Amino acid sequence: QVQLVESGGGLVQAGGSLRLSCAASGRTFSIYAMGWFRQAPGKEREFVAAIRWSATNTYYADFVKGRFTISRDNAKNMVYLQMNSLKPEDTAVYYCAADLSPSRLTTNDVAYDYWGQGTQVTVSS
Repeated sequence: QVQLVESGGGLVQAGGSLRLSCAASGRTFSIYAMGWFRQAPGKEREFVAAIRWSATNTYYADFVKGRFTISRDNAKNMVYLQMNSLKPEDTAVYYCAADLSPSRLTTNDVAYDYWGQGTQVTVSS
């Protein structure tokens, strides 16, 4: 079992920044990769970014490249999503997720085994 808890969401004006955090606990040694996803009202959940738990590989959705950065701190069992130049269309509930299966980084949410409860990000225009 892996438990995930997100924090850091909030209300920010367009052009602003937020840093989301995801605290992992439990069998963290079994994690292969961590991902961030988001879901806006009335829309399907979509991939944002992913990072290998024990390597430097990262992968980003095209719509966040150059604006968002995913990082991790294994000593603290934390994953972060630094979000800059936020846009109103970034408004969504953001979720972190853990993938336990050794494979390449994936954007497919079905591949992720554990999920946090989500944190709301609202970007005003």
